[in-house]
Amino acid sequence: MEEEAGEKPGLVWSAAPKDFQFYHMDLYDSEDRVQIFPEEHTRMRREVVQAEVTKEPRAAAKGRAQRDLQEEVDELAHLYRLEDDHELGDEFVGENTLRTGVSECPPYVMKRRESAREQRDWRFGGEAAEAEDLSFGGWGSRGQCQDLREAYRYTHGRSSEEYECYVIPEEEDEEEAPDIFCVTCKTPIRACEKVLDEHKEHEVTPLDKALENAKDEIHKNMFKLEKQIIEMENFASHLEEVFITVEENFGRQEQNFESHYNEILEILAQKYEEKIQALGEKKKERLEALYGQLVRCGENLETCKELMETIEEMCHEEKVDFIKNAVIMADRLGKFLKTKTDVELSAQPDFEDQTLDFSDVEQLMDSINTISAPSAPVINPQAPNSATGSSVQVCWSLYSDDTVESYQLSYRPVRDGSPWEDQAEFTMTVKETYCSVINLVPNTQYEFWVTAQNRAGTSPASECAVYMTAPSPPVIKIKEIRSCEEAALISWESGNLNPVDSYTVELTQQETPEASGVTESVVGIPTCESLVQLQPRQSYTIYVRALNLGGPSARSKPATVHTTGLYFHLNKDTCHPWLTISEDGFTIVRSESKTPAREQLPSYTRFTRCVAVMGNLIPVRGHHYWEVEVDECLDYTVGVAFEDVPKQEDLGANCHSWCMRHTFASSRHKYEFLHNKMTPDIRVTVAPKKIGVLLDYENSKLSFFNVVISQHLYTFTFQLHQFVHPCFSLGKPGCLKIHNGISMPEHMAFY
Repeated sequence: MEEEAGEKPGLVWSAAPKDFQFYHMDLYDSEDRVQIFPEEHTRMRREVVQAEVTKEPRAAAKGRAQRDLQEEVDELAHLYRLEDDHELGDEFVGENTLRTGVSECPPYVMKRRESAREQRDWRFGGEAAEAEDLSFGGWGSRGQCQDLREAYRYTHGRSSEEYECYVIPEEEDEEEAPDIFCVTCKTPIRACEKVLDEHKEHEVTPLDKALENAKDEIHKNMFKLEKQIIEMENFASHLEEVFITVEENFGRQEQNFESHYNEILEILAQKYEEKIQALGEKKKERLEALYGQLVRCGENLETCKELMETIEEMCHEEKVDFIKNAVIMADRLGKFLKTKTDVELSAQPDFEDQTLDFSDVEQLMDSINTISAPSAPVINPQAPNSATGSSVQVCWSLYSDDTVESYQLSYRPVRDGSPWEDQAEFTMTVKETYCSVINLVPNTQYEFWVTAQNRAGTSPASECAVYMTAPSPPVIKIKEIRSCEEAALISWESGNLNPVDSYTVELTQQETPEASGVTESVVGIPTCESLVQLQPRQSYTIYVRALNLGGPSARSKPATVHTTGLYFHLNKDTCHPWLTISEDGFTIVRSESKTPAREQLPSYTRFTRCVAVMGNLIPVRGHHYWEVEVDECLDYTVGVAFEDVPKQEDLGANCHSWCMRHTFASSRHKYEFLHNKMTPDIRVTVAPKKIGVLLDYENSKLSFFNVVISQHLYTFTFQLHQFVHPCFSLGKPGCLKIHNGISMPEHMAFY
């Protein structure tokens, strides 16, 4: 079949749509194919198993499989009335023979593919269900036989229009990726969808721009979220400190109450024991007295009874005996009656109320409610980075169990190590052991002390502690920034009356928008100037911070530095009075003016005789290149000079300067390359309109070029023992324009 397909490639697929394909082989060579002839299927599988048991030679097994397959095809053709389609048997057998040869097993034992299952399930709908109800086994209806015939013909280039309902569409191509963003719907769409009614009137933007805007918005929201997180963390820290303070105060109160109440209970127990003991002693004393009186009363009673009995016996005696005993009894009765009998109670039975003295207990109870004044707090030293330019965080501690209701924090500014006597003191009342003091002067020392208060009074003041606010942001001198391809010299003003500890320079690359943070920091700078190493051909945003004990200041206003070439400004302190420097610092103008009556006084920094000005070149060794427009001048001088070049002499007239000088007289241009009043014999045929100056520290060379025609004019070779500065002079009225930030042309690298 592959050979026929190769000979007639257009015959197989010419009648089929391009978006459809049909997997016809899965109907016949699948293991799970529909069992049209279950008996035949069982017979063929039995023969296969028998062939495997008898271990027939591979060629014999292969021939038998082909014969069985031919018989099966003939039966199928007879059943579906396909005897006229001669290609059916040949191609069907050919395809399956090829597959049998490859797999070395009959086609009906091959594993069924997933696509065949989906195709068969899709086909077995509608009419197939009716066929099953009519006991056709799912494939017995005449209409389905016709469909199967059309399916086979379609796969071999003989499709009919009736078969179109049985083909399986291919998967559609992947949708085109969105390339624009609908701002109104907030969703990415394709450009072709813009013309539709849904997005026709909507605002759209490029997808990349929308992505960048979304990233920027997310960055902004993240920044706000980070700020909110910091605020919440600070508030949580504040709550935690308040929580700890409240817990400590109530803990001390509980300990105080427990101690006092335990003491009161001990006193009450002691008093109880004392009172019980006293009552017992009094009870014993009274009972003993009553008992003694009771005993005496009993003795008197017995004596009385004895006397009565004796008198009764005497009354029965004779007269003589009676008289004798009567005299004796009378004496005895007289003595007894003369004895006084105590009939009063020695102790009263009534209970006497005992007065309990609880005065000491009352005093102790009063001492619980009456607390003493607290002791002096201890103020803590300032923690690093705890202040801002206008506020400080002051903390203190209380190393006692005193009860404190509030604190009084007082402060005043300090100057030259001592408090300002003429400054008023400020006082704040706080509840916690810390306080944020605001509205202070930046980079200023303040003296703080604190007292504790409660109902009993105020504690002594703590020792004084000096706190310092953070500095004010420095001010970058933008016009004094000098840079080259490898470094930049940044200068700034402190912005603070008092000195600071150090400065920090922060750099951010502008070419990396995803990097929103600081890419590099230079710390510990003691002065208001720093030489920072940078990467060539980049743009940086520079910030400066000042630092002291209180912490860092806020960022200064940004300054932009480019390393695409050399940047320098003209030094107005060296400018001759006849020259005027433009506001941007890159243009020199000498106007028509009369010569002053007297010469300028000699000066070490300012040119007085030579009408010149110097530039501030960055002190970095390497290659430095700048250009000067000279087409509006008739008499000018361009070059370099040491900082200590004599200001009363012309440029090039000493050993401290190297210059190119141009003069115009009698319609003739004259060019000189001067150093120490000497010049080589060189003629310049084309008058340059723009001069390029290349200073090469590494090779100790100074070269001049005609920029317009890329012509080398002259090169000085000398030894530089110190850094030089660009210098410019105008002998007659004219204008010089300096161009900075220019990369050195490639052809100048050979000089």
